[in-house]
Amino acid sequence: MSILDAVVVGAGHNALIAAAYLAQAGRSVAVYERAERPGGAVQTRDDIFDGCRIDVGSSAHILIHLTPVLQELDLARYGLRYVDCDPWAYYPLQDGRAIHFHKDVGRTCDSIAAISPRDAVAYRRFLDEWRPISEAVLRAFLGAPTAGRLAWTMGTGGGFARGGAEKLQDILGSYRQLLDTTFEHPAVRAAIEWIAAQSGPPPTELGSAPLAGWQPLYHDSGVKRAVGGSGALTQALVAHIRAHGGRVHTSAPVRRILVQGGRAVGVEVGDRAEDGVPLGAPVAESGRGRIVRARSVLAGCHVATTFGRLLADAPEAAPLRARVANLRIGNGFGMILRCVTSELPAYAGAPADGSPGPMHQGLQLLCPPAPFLDHAYADYLRGELPRDPAVVAMTWSAVDRSIVPQGKHLLFAWAQYHPYALAGGAAWDDATRRRAAADILRTVGRFAPNVPACVEQVYIQSPPDLERELGLYNGNVMHLEMSLDQMFTFRPSPALSGYRTPIPGLYLTGASTHPGGGVFGASGRNAARVMLKR
Repeated sequence: MSILDAVVVGAGHNALIAAAYLAQAGRSVAVYERAERPGGAVQTRDDIFDGCRIDVGSSAHILIHLTPVLQELDLARYGLRYVDCDPWAYYPLQDGRAIHFHKDVGRTCDSIAAISPRDAVAYRRFLDEWRPISEAVLRAFLGAPTAGRLAWTMGTGGGFARGGAEKLQDILGSYRQLLDTTFEHPAVRAAIEWIAAQSGPPPTELGSAPLAGWQPLYHDSGVKRAVGGSGALTQALVAHIRAHGGRVHTSAPVRRILVQGGRAVGVEVGDRAEDGVPLGAPVAESGRGRIVRARSVLAGCHVATTFGRLLADAPEAAPLRARVANLRIGNGFGMILRCVTSELPAYAGAPADGSPGPMHQGLQLLCPPAPFLDHAYADYLRGELPRDPAVVAMTWSAVDRSIVPQGKHLLFAWAQYHPYALAGGAAWDDATRRRAAADILRTVGRFAPNVPACVEQVYIQSPPDLERELGLYNGNVMHLEMSLDQMFTFRPSPALSGYRTPIPGLYLTGASTHPGGGVFGASGRNAARVMLKR
């Protein structure tokens, strides 16, 4: 029986990126994915609505364009193409005015100046002050997290302490406090605040200020849309792996990670029927699956799946199992609607003939100034649906007509905050899902009065739906909460933060690991580099 250099559990984008780097380096690699399609939360389906290509996870690709992944793997050679969406974000005020965030800082400042001239000056200064800090964080994200790297990032070499104790105080504060002391107009504060909130922590959480401080790098990356849908990225990765001799198997659930003599030596692969096993459930003991031997195992699934299920019978994993079980996954995060519409949202200033305008290019930030977001988060803490959810709307058919039939458009509406476990044990039944969907569309309709009348079909993904469809525990798209105590060398825990585990031959990647969630790819690249140096 031949022994592979590496077997990869799961086919999310980080796992595929790691497998691609390993295959490109000449290693023999096989990927096993329990779902029918590769990609995990970076996946596009054509079987939900006739003639439409619907993303079922991520849609906007931002962070990966701050990494060398696409170039190093030459993914354009495997069919991956992007549309640059500029302006990359649009924030409408309820009086009909709007802020457009362009890649070009000057054009962005001009847009802000029409709302608040003093804030336009403050915005440029804000970008200049936070750029060295955010660039230092990015450099830290593009390598394995170590105590030395974290100390350098926090020190003068990383830019964190260049502003002295006052800047360090800003960094350790909340992004609400940072924005309130930087900008005057509530709309300017709210727009950047809602962008920062996409990582999960609420505006008042201590240590969250760098989430707003990342703003300069968004002007570097912008928002890009993969032609044909978000899943075009993972399809290109699969093609790359196969072109370099690797294998990607779908409908092939891994039952367990095999540990012998104290080290990981491969996996046991079951059959498609096991795909319906609930998350965290014990592995079925009836019959034996196929054994795949490997010199190393890379787990790209949720860390709770790795230690709670795939290593359930491994004594070597026992010391870490309780620690992993106590990691903060959180009570959900948000939910999303995938809508087929007869026309684009008719925001103020949109072309009268219904054609795409600049507001339809990128992220549409539908979140009135504070305390709007505070009220949504307060409802979430009570285990209730937000009565007025904040929304990021996306209309990718405005930049890529290949994803819809003639005369149709797509509207994706991501909303926060929606609890996975509802107060009083209430169920996420169909009536609850539809009520939440109606509330989300009502928020869109506050800014685009033709919504929801133009909506023809809706695919609802509530937190339990995200868990069932994509393996996202509690519906948390970041796997674990992205708070300071679960970042850098603390993600997912100090003992597991360097992609290696205490079990020789077993490695980790994915959103559970440094640097966290989003279509980033840094975790996959970092994990592969660690494995290639072993």
